[in-house]
Amino acid sequence: MYTAQGRFEQQDQLTQYMPLVRRQALSLQVRLPASIELDDLIQAGTVGLLEALSRFDASQGATFATFASQRIRGAMVDELRTRDWLPRSVRRSARAVDGAVRELEQRLGRAPEEHEIAAEMEIPLGEYQQLLHDTNSGQLLPFEALVEESGEPAAGQGAQSQPFEQLLDSQQRERLVAAIDMLPEREKLLMALYYQEELNLKEVGAVLGVTESRVSQLHSQAVSRLRAKLHDSA
Repeated sequence: MYTAQGRFEQQDQLTQYMPLVRRQALSLQVRLPASIELDDLIQAGTVGLLEALSRFDASQGATFATFASQRIRGAMVDELRTRDWLPRSVRRSARAVDGAVRELEQRLGRAPEEHEIAAEMEIPLGEYQQLLHDTNSGQLLPFEALVEESGEPAAGQGAQSQPFEQLLDSQQRERLVAAIDMLPEREKLLMALYYQEELNLKEVGAVLGVTESRVSQLHSQAVSRLRAKLHDSA
């Protein structure tokens, strides 16, 4: 039976860890379209925190903060996946980019330039760059989608979804690390700044000396290169 004391303790824990939920929501929001409200992320994250409070097992070795962070992030990702805002036409185009990159890398034996990818797709360079921007604007946590051949958000994973590091086994992580190491230097730096240093698009742009829009394009292109490499090494 759940006692009044238990409810009080849970409320105290919720209050203690709500700042963690807000930090996670803010960190995720900067990577998402402007239409995604911070309050919606916080609400989903709170559900994840409640789940963490009910499932945490200290004997497993992880701290509660680490365990809760994973549950909070996973709940936010699940909520975003249910919204599915990326138009099907953009998804099809994103898969076309992946295919063009994969074909050119096999043919050229190196990472293709932007103008080469555009030419392979038989579209103007400006249209290709706009496509990259449109794809990135709707892309949800690209690292989590890299192992999915379709490039689309996974469906039906439910509350068991975990951050990228929890989804991949050691062999897949090794493949990803190797693929990132083969990226062009600027794209490799971008990925490090974005995912390891957790800079937002504006901050990454300041380091690279380009606009936020250009960072978005380069990020989307890097993700396509990684998907192509992971597909070939599967």
